[in-house]
Amino acid sequence: MPLDRRTFLIHLAGFGLSAHGAAQAAVNAQRPALMEARDAPDAFDPRGWLASEKLDGVRAFWDGQRLRFRSGGTINAPAWFTAALPATPLDGELWAGRGRFEALVGTVRRQTPDDAAWRRVRYALFDLPGSGDPFAQRARQLKQWAVTSGAPHVIAIAQDPVRDTADLRRRLDAVVAQGGEGLMLHRADAHWRPGRSADLLKFKPLADAEAVVIGHEAGQGRHAGRLGALTVKRPDGRQFRLGTGFSDAERDAPAPKGAVVTYTYRGLTDNGLPRFASFLRVRRLP
Repeated sequence: MPLDRRTFLIHLAGFGLSAHGAAQAAVNAQRPALMEARDAPDAFDPRGWLASEKLDGVRAFWDGQRLRFRSGGTINAPAWFTAALPATPLDGELWAGRGRFEALVGTVRRQTPDDAAWRRVRYALFDLPGSGDPFAQRARQLKQWAVTSGAPHVIAIAQDPVRDTADLRRRLDAVVAQGGEGLMLHRADAHWRPGRSADLLKFKPLADAEAVVIGHEAGQGRHAGRLGALTVKRPDGRQFRLGTGFSDAERDAPAPKGAVVTYTYRGLTDNGLPRFASFLRVRRLP
């Protein structure tokens, strides 16, 4: 079914056609302008936000003509898969179900699409790049279009309001219990803008791990004269700093070298180090 243009008022600036083939190829090769998420802060009031499951899929941008990776490269999907998509930009996730990320990557990276494998893939939509409407309205538009599109492999990710912190935690626990990664949080009244934004957050459960203390870094400012950070080493030999999570007493009498400490973190950086690592407790003294 064709897209209702009265519903989808999408700005197409930056995605116009060029009469020159080489110029068009250069435009298509560029990394698309996407809205990127930040990690949710520890102290966070979720009222006024919409929550959805964070799918373990592959980010896919539809520029009105073809599917593209966040890097800008073309995703070679079968023609039937993209035939139902509109001539306006969409942002979403290619998803094959929980726990099937590796199989999904194998499917979407093929130069020649495997039709049978693509039948197990869904295009789960979560935004309308370039739209001037607030996110809550964009979400309603996506839901309406997905229902009327007639394409079973195109879905709109459910976006549900969050009442309070306890409700947010219950939602996270439910998703994780079912094998999900965590939640994505959109500020309901936020307008679309490219780049990393505080209006789009990732909310994932805290993981914990252990490391050995190998050094102490002196504090500065308020912490002058006591511990500023611990230098710790993971079992794989990687080293990093632990600078948060300490009480005043723990800064005055820090864990000695050789002690095993437990820390919490939220995922890993691109370099494989714990993100937002925070001291939890001393696990074992030397």
